[in-house]
Amino acid sequence: MTNHDVVIVGTGHGGAQAAIALRQQGFAGSIAMIGRDANPPYERPPLSKDYLAGEKPFERILIRPAAFWAERDVHLRLGASVTRVDPEAKVVELAGGETLHYGHLIWATGGDARRLSCPGGHLAGVHTVRDRRDVDTLMAEIEGGARRFVVVGGGYIGLEAAAVLTKLGCEVVLVEAQDRVLNRVAGPELSAFYEAEHRAHGVDLRTGTGVERLAGEERVSAVVLADGEEIPCDGVIVGIGIVPSVGTLMAAGAAGSNGLDVSDICRTNLDDVYAIGDCAAHASVWADGAVIRLESVQNAHDMATIVAKAICASDGEEGPEPYTAFPWFWSNQYDLKLQTAGLSTGYDATVLRGDPAERSFSVIYLRMGRVIAVDAVNRTKDYVQGRKLIEARAVVEPELLADTEVPLKEMV
Repeated sequence: MTNHDVVIVGTGHGGAQAAIALRQQGFAGSIAMIGRDANPPYERPPLSKDYLAGEKPFERILIRPAAFWAERDVHLRLGASVTRVDPEAKVVELAGGETLHYGHLIWATGGDARRLSCPGGHLAGVHTVRDRRDVDTLMAEIEGGARRFVVVGGGYIGLEAAAVLTKLGCEVVLVEAQDRVLNRVAGPELSAFYEAEHRAHGVDLRTGTGVERLAGEERVSAVVLADGEEIPCDGVIVGIGIVPSVGTLMAAGAAGSNGLDVSDICRTNLDDVYAIGDCAAHASVWADGAVIRLESVQNAHDMATIVAKAICASDGEEGPEPYTAFPWFWSNQYDLKLQTAGLSTGYDATVLRGDPAERSFSVIYLRMGRVIAVDAVNRTKDYVQGRKLIEARAVVEPELLADTEVPLKEMV
């Protein structure tokens, strides 16, 4: 059995930042990072953007150069899976039977791409966009002549993939079961804008219809919609969300329903076990205390820093601080840059600031008159200044918010 002061399970943004932050905080103990991915930690957002488009080589999306981890004495266990956790003995077991003893355990496993449950979902040519291997496989098929794709899911991953595929000269049909794209995360104004943009770029966008089955023998050849229409294709990309990778830790007694429940310093109910990132459910001060599971790089990064400080505090440093980091997000599609500040969950009114026809505008979300979130498209000033309004819990008249002649910063 190998002993480590900290064992981090997961090599994505959260896991990598936890190791980095521990060393930045002066932590001198031993650190091991375990990941199913065979590659050193790398950025995930570019997978559906620059990397898929061939605009960034893999080396440019590494979170740190490969040599960094050895220089910081962080022991990487790549291509390895944790199959069991014993929280009383403080032991994790890997596939193959090897065991590691930990002083502190950080669970940063993120989630697995949700698969289609309909017949044919197992066929070759059905892709997700979750890790490098997913995208490399997809890129190889495109280089091999695949040109007709059906994208299932009108969230950010699906829309970003559709934009890149179109840029690569592919024919794209995007299918969304809800009546509009981005239904869960944005207001109808933003949905309508992106639907129009994708159609203008040649995407055949279908909303309000589901997938009945995938046709084909060993490889997918068509997508059959719920209304019976059959769409021939060379491949399918599935972007319908993730399933938190928490089963192993929950089998060990960790609490949670939608991910792992964590405290305000990201600690689970198990002694010396923390959870961060996409798999962690926390009470957010930016959602009025509601328990949420936030899938963003910002969340994973900031949670990791909080945990590093908490672990150092447990070793005698200054007391840990609660997690109150401000949530933000971005998406690049075509020549459009969307920047989101705050959480629009539970909004009861929206204000349109600017003209979508000019491809530079913002949607401001209100709850009981208070500004809670901003979606800014090609409008960075609104994003930056809107954040100040959200942080100030500002209540502003909708007519004033809509007036583009008045900077948002003057409304704080």
